[in-house]
Amino acid sequence: MAAAVLVSVAMQLSLPDRHVLSPTVLFPSVEVLLLVVLVIGDPGRIDRRSPVLKRLTVALVIVMTVDNLAGVAELVRGILDGSDRDNGPVLLATGGALWLTNVIAFSLWFWLLDRGGPAARAMGTPRSAAFAFPENATPELVAPDWWPQYPDYLYLAFTNSSALSPTDTLPITRWAKMTMLVQSSISLVIAVMIIARAVNILN
Repeated sequence: MAAAVLVSVAMQLSLPDRHVLSPTVLFPSVEVLLLVVLVIGDPGRIDRRSPVLKRLTVALVIVMTVDNLAGVAELVRGILDGSDRDNGPVLLATGGALWLTNVIAFSLWFWLLDRGGPAARAMGTPRSAAFAFPENATPELVAPDWWPQYPDYLYLAFTNSSALSPTDTLPITRWAKMTMLVQSSISLVIAVMIIARAVNILN
């Protein structure tokens, strides 16, 4: 999870200044600071049931999500205004960075909200599942104590952004369905409006 956040920060810092909230380093700096506090507060596998740590984790994901949405909105506004300040390769790189950050942000939302959160899952006291993983349907193929960890949610977010629909993991609750809908919508905007524009410029 920490590595994914750092990748997201790197993607945000790689964007042109006009595609992120000003100042450029504000949101990435806040994300790194919150991540450092979280790692210090729970340096293991995030299995401490601390309300403070949970709020900090929620704050981290909110900051990441807001920054990415602002980047998408600003870039779309530039395209609709007919701005030609960015050439094709820059637009492709920007769209790719925003798409990847979108994947990471929503993977963190899935990881944070499913089954009571990472602490509950790590301690073996999860709540009702919001997602049906293939391991749940084939328990004989996995360890008896299997439970989803962050890479499983990262894969879920990646496939949802790529296919724009569920693949092998299905949402069960309404909040899971609506969250996946929002993620797919953002990915669709990036793919259709940003990438298509960049390809058009390259041609």
